[in-house]
Amino acid sequence: MKHEAMPASGSEEAEVQAAIWKSSLRDYGLLLTLLVIMAFFYFLTGGISIAPLNLTNLILQNSYVVIMALGMLLIIVAFYIDLSIGSVVGFVGGTAAMFMVGFPVPGLNIFVKLPWEVVVPLALVLGGLIGCVQGYFVAYAKIPSFIVTLAGMLVFRGLTGNMLMGQFVGPFDRDFQDISAGFLPDVTDFAVFKPLLGGSHFHWGAMTIGVIAVVLMIVLGLRRWRHARAEQMETEPLALFIGKMTIFSALILFITYQLATYKGLPEVLIIMAVLILIYAFITTRTTIGRRIYAIGGNRLAAELSGIRTNRLIFLTFVNMGVLAALAGLIVAARLNSATPSAGLGFELDVIAACFIGGASAYGGVGKVMGVVIGAFVMGVMNNGMSIYGLGIYWQQVVKGIVLLTAVYVDLYQKSKE
Repeated sequence: MKHEAMPASGSEEAEVQAAIWKSSLRDYGLLLTLLVIMAFFYFLTGGISIAPLNLTNLILQNSYVVIMALGMLLIIVAFYIDLSIGSVVGFVGGTAAMFMVGFPVPGLNIFVKLPWEVVVPLALVLGGLIGCVQGYFVAYAKIPSFIVTLAGMLVFRGLTGNMLMGQFVGPFDRDFQDISAGFLPDVTDFAVFKPLLGGSHFHWGAMTIGVIAVVLMIVLGLRRWRHARAEQMETEPLALFIGKMTIFSALILFITYQLATYKGLPEVLIIMAVLILIYAFITTRTTIGRRIYAIGGNRLAAELSGIRTNRLIFLTFVNMGVLAALAGLIVAARLNSATPSAGLGFELDVIAACFIGGASAYGGVGKVMGVVIGAFVMGVMNNGMSIYGLGIYWQQVVKGIVLLTAVYVDLYQKSKE
């Protein structure tokens, strides 16, 4: 009996290892795709695409996509969709602008103007309330999310146009603009350190932060890998782990170096990094995250296991509303004004980033880092095609083909499993 059981055990172990390799290579394939696209546009644009100024602009221009993609990931994983986020960006940004610039109250002879420190939390609350309304109709009224959020897209786009009356509203305080256009203070900004640095314009503080981030990533990743091995849990082979750490470390150090030669680390990059860490923790280390994946994998089974599916679905839309509001503030700060067209088409880039990043169209599958990489794939493509001079209509053709290819690959892989 022992001799008969051993081959089966070895076969099962081989299948597990093959599945781990397949899953890991799929994730690394996305990262390699980003590197290949960056290399392609590097040669196509003569190196302009990875110049310090352009990398800084790339981060500033795509921060809203990454931020909203984190919320959209949870919605897609739960097997829903939100088409209203672009309109919510415009509506919340417009509302915040009206309060910061000020407006008269008809019939009361009162002029309302609030400081940006008060407007920012109010705007986030407004985004959460919008998410509450849409989440209620989806989770409890059982109206398909496509219909609810399509209606929301029309409603909030119309409200924005009526509120702003087709005009730009701005400008804003410099401190508010720094949310999107500001940079972290660096040692080179202080006069006392300039003699020690020989008048160098290189931002050593930014470079130090990059090095610390790489060291922490390696140490924490290695500890997690060793713990998984000790507990005999499924984990990636050592060779793939080393390869991932090497690639990520090189990429982080390169980008940090380029940013340090320009103006240092943008403040919005820190906001984005903190949110990425929070949502990576939620999706991989918390009960709520696991339950959202369970809903997308098999909702009926999740309900039978005692998961309160309606409440979690409701919360995913509330979360999406808050992140869309944050993106609206960032966009308004970057433009230094609110416009009726702000956020137009943003939902397409965000949804595309999720699917390109490995989120499944059938729910239950998707990773935070994959979505982040997918967002930067879209950003690098947009940026590179613009620098090269490709027409806006051809850019849409290329993005459509890339999105269709990503979903097709997902479906093809599922058919092989």
